[in-house]
Amino acid sequence: MPTQWYNIVADMPQPPQPMLDPQTRKPITAEDLTSLFSEQSARQELTTERFIDIPDEVRDLYRIWRPTPLVRASGLEKALDTPAKIYFKNESISPVGSHKLNSAIPQAYYCKQQGIRHMTTETGAGQWGSALSIACKHFGLDLTVFMVNSSYEQKPYRKSVMRTYGADVIPSPSPATEVGRELRERFPNTPGSLGMAISEAVELALNQPDTRYGIGSTMNHVCLHQTIIGEEARKQMEIAGDYPDVVIGCFGGGSNFSGIAFPFMRDNLCNGNKTRFVAAEPEACPKLTKGRFEYDFGDTEGFTPLIPMYTLGHDFEPAAIHAGGLRYHGAGAVVSQLLKDHLMEAVDVNQLDSFKAGILFSQVEGIIPAPESTHAIYAAIQEALRAKEEGVERTILFCLSGHGLIDMASYDRYFAGELKQ
Repeated sequence: MPTQWYNIVADMPQPPQPMLDPQTRKPITAEDLTSLFSEQSARQELTTERFIDIPDEVRDLYRIWRPTPLVRASGLEKALDTPAKIYFKNESISPVGSHKLNSAIPQAYYCKQQGIRHMTTETGAGQWGSALSIACKHFGLDLTVFMVNSSYEQKPYRKSVMRTYGADVIPSPSPATEVGRELRERFPNTPGSLGMAISEAVELALNQPDTRYGIGSTMNHVCLHQTIIGEEARKQMEIAGDYPDVVIGCFGGGSNFSGIAFPFMRDNLCNGNKTRFVAAEPEACPKLTKGRFEYDFGDTEGFTPLIPMYTLGHDFEPAAIHAGGLRYHGAGAVVSQLLKDHLMEAVDVNQLDSFKAGILFSQVEGIIPAPESTHAIYAAIQEALRAKEEGVERTILFCLSGHGLIDMASYDRYFAGELKQ
């Protein structure tokens, strides 16, 4: 298991533009961020150090499930009759069933080290909320989770998991915060959004003593923590005697895509490798493929710093698709800069196509993927079919970011023909 996280900012030809204070329009400093995040998370957000040591206490908890398996998807290769070799990094084996625990543990650890007693957060599908719930329990912290209302209704067992781990789970927008009450009045029938839930969590963190906010995606310190995925995968691919021609991750704010892609992207930036990197986002929330690159808020009400990002607008309200973890209006600053510089690609995936791909994967590999992960599977299948059409060998690696065993209501709706494009 790696002993360090990798910070791609150190090797980027063009560093990301700075986040800005919305009032002064001056670049945000680490000190500015400490009212929202722990001091260590704030420092990591802006650091240009190439490698960051993983604390021993964090690695001790990682050892519960890490390293995760790198799996040759031979069943999928056979089903597609493709000359391509397909591998997937199986992050679904973590205690919470997804990659999110990779960042939840260090964020909670840093708060504990600082003497913080409470954390707040938002969650879409519930995977990040579940991860931070158990991480906070490990370190004796209280946690309040604002869960996007559509997912709160669609995924009842996600909130059950969070409550089992000891978190207080509130559907967003809620009457528990001032911004929540305003949003409910302005949008009485809203399914909610991650932007709205972030606004509520940030408001609570800023107004409640001894409290900090934990975030599951988008920010650089989160992407940094997730690079343990790709660092492990590089070692495992070497053991397998192989190396990917294309690396794929589903995309909401950037956490699991960054985690699997950035360590391999280092080989492109520093060693001249030619691997392609593909982010697979939902057609219903296509910030990378159809958004604009501009400064925008990370939340609906404008509590966060202004972030240079590909965005659909912080007031964008996506359809209530079942890949709740991908229903976010913007991309992180680092990923946005990489896309702007043509160092990665993006595709948008129709919801029905993603479920069809997920079901095929389930039948030939035996793992039912989370709706978010089905987007990466679909993109991997398309790459394998192109290899077949072109008659070339191609090595494909994707991140299976989570299992779908608590998402079976979504699959039931697909089988019943109730899901929309």
